[in-house]
Amino acid sequence: MNRHREGIVGLCIFIFTAILLVGCTNNSKEFSRDFDSADISSSAKEISSTNEADRKLKIGFSMDTLVEERWEKDKHMFRESIEALGAEVEIKAANGNDALQIAQAERMISQGIDLLVLVPHNAEAAASIVGKAQMADIPVISYDRLVMNANVDLYISFDNEKIGALQGHAITQLVPEGKYVYIAGAETDNNAHLMKKGVYEVLQPFIQDGKIEVVYDQWTDAWMPENAKANMKAALLANENQIDAVIAGNDATAGGVIEALEEQGLSGKIPVVGQDAELEGILRIVEGTQSMTVYKSIKSLTEQAAEIAVKMAGGEIISTVTTINNGKKDVPTILLTPVVVDQSNIMETVIDDGYHMKDDVYQND
Repeated sequence: MNRHREGIVGLCIFIFTAILLVGCTNNSKEFSRDFDSADISSSAKEISSTNEADRKLKIGFSMDTLVEERWEKDKHMFRESIEALGAEVEIKAANGNDALQIAQAERMISQGIDLLVLVPHNAEAAASIVGKAQMADIPVISYDRLVMNANVDLYISFDNEKIGALQGHAITQLVPEGKYVYIAGAETDNNAHLMKKGVYEVLQPFIQDGKIEVVYDQWTDAWMPENAKANMKAALLANENQIDAVIAGNDATAGGVIEALEEQGLSGKIPVVGQDAELEGILRIVEGTQSMTVYKSIKSLTEQAAEIAVKMAGGEIISTVTTINNGKKDVPTILLTPVVVDQSNIMETVIDDGYHMKDDVYQND
């Protein structure tokens, strides 16, 4: 009997111990699972945070064209400036095609850029690009040319009215009286309108006094030299070659103008002014077929634009003293100062600044 009881007690102790062991094991497993889950979650957050911190900001640069020499400089200098700041950049040029520029910009937006820098081909059409970017919460900087009627975050350029005024002052000093031709830039480019405004602010007193007559004034489609040449040929024909001075929208259009003058044996006899300080324009100044140009330091423009782009992409708010209304809002604006270049100061401007090499400028000497 006692042995029977002892057997029962022993069996109960064994069963109770087994239950305790199983319970402890299960609790141990539950604890292990909870710990591992929390540890993994914490690690994932740390990795995610680290990856976010290590991820480079990506800037999109949507350009109108690379036809003119100066835009190639913008492209390369902007890339160098962005990469020097530790960010990445994707650059697309639309070859003067609105539809292509919109498609390229939308592709960059969909791929997740942090900010878009935009050089519009058409100041009005590019408003749709700004709208798409801001729907994706991507800030937009209007570079060199202002996008009209759009919620642009910032505009950086040169003072284009001043550029026109510099052209006007230079040409009126050379030719204070006579028949003038104005071969303007592209009508779709807001800068061309601003430069024209600056030119006419200088010319107007001379016109009112009867000293200057603008006998031909025409926009140049897409800023193309061949279109400028056609315009100049039309001006010469309409005025029987009796032209005293020409203001061209930029150095590329000045090149087209001078080709038309050469065909009539007038190259170097009629003062022509341009702007952009392209190498071809500087070479013409050296040889005497172009009177002056306006230098816009692309180095300064690209460096400042890149610095602002990276700051804005990182969430920093940029405040400016100046604003320009684009038809929709007063856009925060940064305007850089342009400089006149003629035969007297080529060395201390475009050469000293590294924009052109001395050997290239004086290659024919």
